[in-house]
Parts: sequence; C-alpha cells; structure tokens
Amino acid sequence: MTDRGTFGPAYDATYDQQRVSDQHARIREFMGNGHWYTLAEISGFLGYPEASVSAQLRHLRKPKFGGWLVEKRRRVPNCGTWEYRVLSPVPNGQCCLAI
Repeated sequence: MTDRGTFGPAYDATYDQQRVSDQHARIREFMGNGHWYTLAEISGFLGYPEASVSAQLRHLRKPKFGGWLVEKRRRVPNCGTWEYRVLSPVPNGQCCLAI
C-alpha cells in the first residue's frame, strides 16, 4: 500500500503506510462476517472517520487489494443512508448479480 495514485498526493509511506495498512486490514476483518453496516456504524465500531471507511471499502473492490465483492444498498427505501457488506472475492471468469 504505497501508491500515491491510490491514496492521494499527501500520502507519504514513511508516515502513513502502517496506519493505512492496519486500517485496511481491520475494516476487511470487521466486514468479513457478511452483515450489512452503514459507514457510521463501521466508524463507530472501529473508530475511523467515515471518509476513511468509505475509501477503504472502495479499495477492497480493487484487484490489487483482493477484488472483494462490496455490495451497497439503501438502509430504508427512499432514504439517503446506505449500508454495505463485503463478500468473498469472485473468482476470475465468473459473474455474479448484485442485489
């Protein structure tokens, strides 16, 4: 996790690599149960800002970070609160349908 293109121009591996790597691993581990959580819930459980949680969920989708299936849905229809769940990566060449 040392790519400035991934983490932005302010990213400095000397100061940020361990913190970002630990954050990524904790979020991946927490979300591994397949349950649905809002950004606020994940943030509350783990103590990371919602923006960081959102960024790490986006990273989980990328092949270089495991290619996890990150699903997103509205908590309540016609509401602006979204919830997310993380499922095992889909093997290459297979396809799946999101809810």
